[in-house]
Amino acid sequence: MNIPRPEYPNPQFERTDWTNLNGEWDFEIDNSKSGVERGILQRPLTSKITVPFCPESKLSGIGNTDFMYSVFYRRTFTLGKENLENKRVFLHVGACDFESTVWINKQLVGSHVGGYAPFAFDITKYVSVGLNTVDIRATDDTASLLQPSGKQSTGYFSRGCNYTRTTGIWQTVWLEFTPVEYIKEMKIYPDVDDCSVTLAFELCGKGKLSAVAKYEGAVVGAAEILCADFCASLKIDLSEAHLWELGAGRLYDLEISFGDDKVKSYFGLRKVSL
Repeated sequence: MNIPRPEYPNPQFERTDWTNLNGEWDFEIDNSKSGVERGILQRPLTSKITVPFCPESKLSGIGNTDFMYSVFYRRTFTLGKENLENKRVFLHVGACDFESTVWINKQLVGSHVGGYAPFAFDITKYVSVGLNTVDIRATDDTASLLQPSGKQSTGYFSRGCNYTRTTGIWQTVWLEFTPVEYIKEMKIYPDVDDCSVTLAFELCGKGKLSAVAKYEGAVVGAAEILCADFCASLKIDLSEAHLWELGAGRLYDLEISFGDDKVKSYFGLRKVSL
């Protein structure tokens, strides 16, 4: 089966050990929002959908443009021993509109509110070697003035600059495998005047943190630090300044290591002022 949107979904924080879960999922509309009470998690769902296309889209295979107040998704995935041994397993959802609840192997993992931001759960303790199941419920009430909905129409038809709604999953879903000690988050602060870049990290664990900056394959700066806390920062002085311009990105590559965790990223040098 061809996987839609097969590219790594977070190129500014890229790991090599991951599995794309886009493609065919089981699917069911639950407008009464009573699916869990009626045992929907214990029985087969009634139709199929192609993720990451929302059910309003024809590309999803559903093409239902009416209001859908609750929808359920399900698929299975297989893990090998190499995925779990001295590893953490994360389930990432690029975006799911609006309130999402996740079960792994019928165990409640957590929920997320917001239809536009990515979220992830550490599912290590819920999975095992072999076949595993993920269920995702999305509840969405675009007509409610209490729910942020952007320019989605509160009526059946698109009107003015308000368009047909987006319900449920509409960005890539994927699994990511990290060492037990790993980089949780990174922010990048380029400085044109100082010809440098500062990296701020949130870490899970302790150990040596290092970063190398490259431009067109050549090393232009590096730094490392021994971390004894869960937050750390590195400043890399750059030996060459290549400014970002429209039509000429001139991006620098970053290679970051924290113990066994390896992450790739990139940044540009640019300054805007009045």
